[in-house]
Amino acid sequence: MDGAERVSPSLNSSYVPNAPGNHNVSEDEESEDQSPSASLLPRHSSVPLAVRYSPQDSYCLVYMIFFLLGIGSLLPWNFFITAKHYWLYKLSNKTHSNNAEQRSDLSDYFESYLSIASTIPSVLCLILNYILVNRLSSNVRIISSLLVIFLVFVVTTVLVKVDTSDQTVEFFAVTLVSVAVVSGASNLFSGSVFGISGHFPMRISQALIAGQAMGGTLSAIASIVDLAAAKDVTDSALAYFLTADVFILLCLFTYLLLPKLEYSRHYMPTATSTTSAVISEAGGSQSRASVPPLKPILRKTWVLGLSVFYVFSVSIMVFPAVSSGIQSVNKDSGNPLTTTYFVPLTSFLLYNVADFCGRQATAWLQVPGPTSRVLPALVVCRSIMVPLFMFCNYQPRNHLHTVLFTHDAYPVVFNCLLGLSNGYLGTLPMIYGPKVVPRELAEATGVVMSFFLTLGLAMGSAFSVLIVHCI
Repeated sequence: MDGAERVSPSLNSSYVPNAPGNHNVSEDEESEDQSPSASLLPRHSSVPLAVRYSPQDSYCLVYMIFFLLGIGSLLPWNFFITAKHYWLYKLSNKTHSNNAEQRSDLSDYFESYLSIASTIPSVLCLILNYILVNRLSSNVRIISSLLVIFLVFVVTTVLVKVDTSDQTVEFFAVTLVSVAVVSGASNLFSGSVFGISGHFPMRISQALIAGQAMGGTLSAIASIVDLAAAKDVTDSALAYFLTADVFILLCLFTYLLLPKLEYSRHYMPTATSTTSAVISEAGGSQSRASVPPLKPILRKTWVLGLSVFYVFSVSIMVFPAVSSGIQSVNKDSGNPLTTTYFVPLTSFLLYNVADFCGRQATAWLQVPGPTSRVLPALVVCRSIMVPLFMFCNYQPRNHLHTVLFTHDAYPVVFNCLLGLSNGYLGTLPMIYGPKVVPRELAEATGVVMSFFLTLGLAMGSAFSVLIVHCI
């Protein structure tokens, strides 16, 4: 441990963040043997010197594909939570009246139930993903998960035009099961894709994470456009979910294109060919080599993992369960901006745009570094966001009747701060994680970091139910 402590402080000084014009730096240059984690496994490597040649990402095609896959990894979840008007309509007491404002117990707490239904299968699927890293190819995991997501969304799309006014509880149950299946498949997909991105230069991991935020932004924009274009709630929802269906198919086709590109072939085959051999030397037997060693990964990434965990815990505590319940203080004015479009604009669109900006900023600015104490300190400071949202004009209020922030500007500012901090502070440790371990453990580390993220969402969603009931 003394040796590890002597070299760890040098990581920030030797760590070279990606610059906009530094895209041709090879993976070997980014994570060479001077890495403080290089001593975790034997130094023997089956990678020939020839692979040190790094081709260029022509027309940034690989970058754009991973950006698109990032959009697809969180798009299903975002499309479910952003369709608030549709769920209010379907779960209301009088669906057949076409009155989206008619509320019920199911509609009031739907976002919280949605969060809970998505987290348990997400955690289980990420554990399964880690076990399957060396047993099942990433192609099988990714393609099968995309097909499952597509099938569930087809069912969701069909149910839009089915009259469920007399089967509200049954529709609610089917929706939660759909969310559970989609969340599990989405996390298997995102964990696998993020694991693959760990073999590439860090700009590719950043593209994937930035794409996740863009998925939320696109879903929010699609929701607003559909609300404006369609007078009927079901027509709007039909166009909305059909958009998701098409996009999921697009993700499937672009992933199939990835192995045909020289830039991706340069990194993906060398990564997969070296993993089993090197881990076999560390594990000693084929049965042990089938599961990557967890201890050396956690030894180097536990602080980064806990940072990711807490960032997303705080975010999901208030978004969307609390933020989407904040109403305009001028709602009685009848202005569409303070009624129909207030929540889609201030909660979903602003948060996702800010989240995207925060994640995209990491392409040019990567401060604090992976070993800095400032990073976890900033993460903990985000705790203030929870009471700030609680004291906005959230409705209905059953216990906490005090509203301290009585202007519509407050939820706008708070959502922007929540999104920016989530995007920036959540992305940094995610892209650092696979780079502070040996290349042979990069894919497994990506899955572990995704596990921390999902565990944070699980914890945050549980607390979001408590917060909503306390208000």
